[in-house]
Amino acid sequence: MPGDTHKRYPPELKERAVRMVAEIHAEHESEWAAMTRVSQLLGIGTPETVRKWVRRAEVDQGARPGTTSEESAEVRRLRREVAELRRANAILRVGLGFLRGRARPATAVICRSSDFIRMHRDHREDGGLRWGVEPICAVLSQHGLPIAPSAIDTYYEHVAKQPTDRDRRDAALINQIRRVHADNYGVYGARKVWLTLNREGVPVARCTVERLMRQEGLAGAVRGKVKRTTIPDPTAERARDLVRRDFAPRAPDRLWVADITYVSTWSGWVYVAFVIDAYARRILGWRCGSTMSTQLVLDALEQAVWTRQRTGASLDSVVAHTDRGSQYVSIRYTEHLAAANIAASVGSVGSSYDNALAETINGLFKTELIKPRAPWRTLDVVEIATAEWVDWFNHRRLYEHCGDIPPAEAEDHYYAQQAAQPTAELSHQ
Repeated sequence: MPGDTHKRYPPELKERAVRMVAEIHAEHESEWAAMTRVSQLLGIGTPETVRKWVRRAEVDQGARPGTTSEESAEVRRLRREVAELRRANAILRVGLGFLRGRARPATAVICRSSDFIRMHRDHREDGGLRWGVEPICAVLSQHGLPIAPSAIDTYYEHVAKQPTDRDRRDAALINQIRRVHADNYGVYGARKVWLTLNREGVPVARCTVERLMRQEGLAGAVRGKVKRTTIPDPTAERARDLVRRDFAPRAPDRLWVADITYVSTWSGWVYVAFVIDAYARRILGWRCGSTMSTQLVLDALEQAVWTRQRTGASLDSVVAHTDRGSQYVSIRYTEHLAAANIAASVGSVGSSYDNALAETINGLFKTELIKPRAPWRTLDVVEIATAEWVDWFNHRRLYEHCGDIPPAEAEDHYYAQQAAQPTAELSHQ
């Protein structure tokens, strides 16, 4: 991989980082944690850079009071206490008639009560804390329905019924499968869950994963139809089609593709522009906006250029391919490509196959993020979620095209092989 070099950050990227820090500040332990997360998501060198941008924005806007780290920690502590109280009240409300009038429940009663515990141990009241076995027993004991500490052991012994080795193995695997499925936006099917577990050092057969996922009702995301958003401009001058539907370059920074998709929110339509390197399908630049304008696609392009130039990569061999939307054939967009020494390429009119790769990424974005989490409130919420999804997509999502490894890892493998070739040649001389 080419070494890091200092590059000037685009103004739009600075504004986006400041906006994102403000948006996610409350979700982190401190403002610095939010800055660190934003620097990771946007590929900014250090959190210190983001901190300077935020401080500068505060000076420009006039010093205004903010929530201190201590106040944020106190709010989190109080919220935790409120959540625990709500859980206790909910357990008492549902279990009001449970073991009423018995000061020392017998083993038989405890065993019968196991059905109640099993039914409610994974319950969450209004999305709050999970009830769990121990909290249920503790709350009932504290409020006049005493259950001895040994009751918990008795419960587990009762429900276990001397499980077999396979039962114990399945129970452990189910937890791992749930974790992998949840950590990857709930979009992985059995094949990718199986691949991820084996990558993590959890040996398991694919058929076992398929069986347990069916048992738990877990499934992968299913793609829907793709709707085109860009509108051709028949009067605009446009570049030739240099790609001709060949989206399989032999190296990074040979072919970039770009397109726009859309998201419905309570406050109106939000448009999202992407720029993707076709070699490993890595997303290099993206931008969310309330209008489908030329500036939207220019901001995504500038981030893609910055992403590559910050590592010292050359753009001399890049071809940027788009459809014939008016934003992409505009004079401003063409001038930006020329300034970065990038060749322009435009597909044929009315043929979705001429920009199929970009539309594939748009489809994954809608299937894996937008549709499962709808409805969306505002542009800011979509922007934060898109940053999270792009970071996951580039660095953790297993992509079949790359050999079931993340796009960033596929690029790293390419550069490692290129670096090893001269050494191998010298060793044979």
